[in-house]
Amino acid sequence: MTRFALYENEIAAKFSKRIVTAARVIDDSSLPKATQELVKIRASQINNCGMCLDMHTKDAAHAGETPVRLAMIAAWRESTVFTDPERAALALTEEGTRLA
Repeated sequence: MTRFALYENEIAAKFSKRIVTAARVIDDSSLPKATQELVKIRASQINNCGMCLDMHTKDAAHAGETPVRLAMIAAWRESTVFTDPERAALALTEEGTRLA
């Protein structure tokens, strides 16, 4: 599968800028930092973005997330390691990410 390089052309640069702007909504929210990272990881999983998934997983681990919780994000509905507010944030993330 051919992938485009975000920083090699004008269209990709505009695309990257929009992603950063969209992420600001999460960053500026009142969600706890750990929940923000869970949301970003789940959206990255849905979008199949390896670069984003790598970055956000490392950020979450740096913020104190455990390996078990990181491994369970894709199966959060069947997992017992997330709180009700985290589950609500993950559900909203899935709905918003799958709008297409």
